[in-house]
Amino acid sequence: MFPQRLDSPLAYDIAKALMDGFNRHYRLFRTESARAKHRFETADWHGQQRAQRERIEFYDLRVKEASQRLEKEFRAHEQPMEVWQQVKLHYIGLLIDHHQPELAETFFNSVTTKILHRTYFHNDFIFVRPAVSTEYIENDEPAALPTYRAYYPTRETLRDTIARIVDNFRLQRPFEDLQRDAGFVLKAMGGRLAQVKLRANFQIQVLSSLFYRNKGAYVVGKIINGFNEVPFALPILHGKSGGLVIDACLFGEDELQMLFSFARAYFMVDMEVPSAYVQFLRSLMPRKPRAEIYNALGLAKQGKTLFYRDFLHHLKHSSDKFRIAPGIKGMVMLVFDLPSFPYVFKVIKDYYPPQKDTTREQIKGKYLLVKQHDRVGRMADTLEYSEVAFARDRFEDELIEEIRRFAPSQLEIGDRDGDGHEEVVIKHLYIERRMIPLNIYLQEAFDAGAREQIERAVIEYGNAIKDLVAANIFPGDMLWKNFGVTRNGKVVFYDYDEIEYLTDCQFRRVPAPRNEEEELSGEVWWSVGPKDVFPETFGPFLLGNPAVREVFLKHHGDLLQADFWQSHKERIHSGHVYDVFPYEHDKRFMPEKAEL
Repeated sequence: MFPQRLDSPLAYDIAKALMDGFNRHYRLFRTESARAKHRFETADWHGQQRAQRERIEFYDLRVKEASQRLEKEFRAHEQPMEVWQQVKLHYIGLLIDHHQPELAETFFNSVTTKILHRTYFHNDFIFVRPAVSTEYIENDEPAALPTYRAYYPTRETLRDTIARIVDNFRLQRPFEDLQRDAGFVLKAMGGRLAQVKLRANFQIQVLSSLFYRNKGAYVVGKIINGFNEVPFALPILHGKSGGLVIDACLFGEDELQMLFSFARAYFMVDMEVPSAYVQFLRSLMPRKPRAEIYNALGLAKQGKTLFYRDFLHHLKHSSDKFRIAPGIKGMVMLVFDLPSFPYVFKVIKDYYPPQKDTTREQIKGKYLLVKQHDRVGRMADTLEYSEVAFARDRFEDELIEEIRRFAPSQLEIGDRDGDGHEEVVIKHLYIERRMIPLNIYLQEAFDAGAREQIERAVIEYGNAIKDLVAANIFPGDMLWKNFGVTRNGKVVFYDYDEIEYLTDCQFRRVPAPRNEEEELSGEVWWSVGPKDVFPETFGPFLLGNPAVREVFLKHHGDLLQADFWQSHKERIHSGHVYDVFPYEHDKRFMPEKAEL
């Protein structure tokens, strides 16, 4: 029970120190996000990528700072239960009129769970449930921007309104021809509006900050006409001549989902009230979980918090059991799932076969690399958790034995809380979106005789590898089982234990045999360095099926040539940043005019 009185000055001081720590974190986070505008204007692409990577580390640094301050100034771990109950109540008081209360609650949890014993991990002491509503928060300061702007064009003024929407962002770099581009957007919108009567409340609502990622800036909004709402986004890029161009107009939930995909890098957005942005974005993409939207905005810790709350809610209202995930078992990761929940859980094994020369720390490093890197829509984002407790009766016995056999150091079973309920505790795991493994997807297509499905999947597989190459990633193990197919048919890579930076690899041709003995040898007779890669040897592992081989060689035969990989490596080494578009090529207005 909470105390009836707030009579501990120490509790208030601890709460105030926690709030100071969060406010410092969000101020730095927001400052770095706002600087994305200048980096975009000056075409500082390497700086943009570096900032996207470094910003991910901000949260853990501030949590560490805050916990160290609490120990140094207040000997926080020695304070009794009554003080910590009051700390939470004082903190809730400090959240009144706060513009990021949900993020501040999560920060409180992150710091206090480093200090308190897990017996305190319930709602009396931490925010298991949110205490402050995020509905209708706005920044009421006179000079503050609203969350979104509303425009009220007629059919006759629509083109000028489009130009005004873009011009209002005050980008400090001129457009090649903004009126021309507004005409392209008008034509695209006209296809949606041509036969539609404009209602009295016809309006366009646009979020007040641009969304920056890599070499692009995005206007995000919706067209409202009566009871109909159409989400849209306008990518703004640098044209070949140096001026800015609007490159496309993306429409509808599916195209916005692709833009905000879990397989893409996080956006940089200057937001005073992030919950208001999330609420607006959910009106565009109602099927997208709030957790994934927070992730896409770079607020990954809040995404983890919401995901875990959703997960606990699902467990409470389901009864199926965790099982070994279907498909070919991995050498490094043990994968399990809950059939009713659209995610998989991955645990690093304790033991690896001889061909896997790696360690637990190296594997964790690879997953961190993916988290910090531009995922170009081809690498699944992961949520990383430690000390995760599950009810023992929700696990199939076969799965428990699998974990005991391959990852015993990661498993603890017992009644840790002394409440008579046995728990399974996984020491460290990754959680990611469940996809159909590409090998299973292809096998189902073979069984059904679906030649078009096979062709589409093989082409997408090659496109995925080429997008990874453009992002300076060599996937390492390119077997079909390490790629998955999303709901939208995109092929995404999800096995990271062998990935390397492309620029760290040496791509070589297989040397010509020097004699008949070498020519007839079934073994590798040439020298191979630790980072040497021989692309022409990929074929026997990937192209055993004639139907697959035919499609692959037609569309992606260059992936079997060392020159393809080496030329991309050299361009990246020289400072070139490749274009990888989060939308289809045929969406672009003037492809020859712009680059992402």
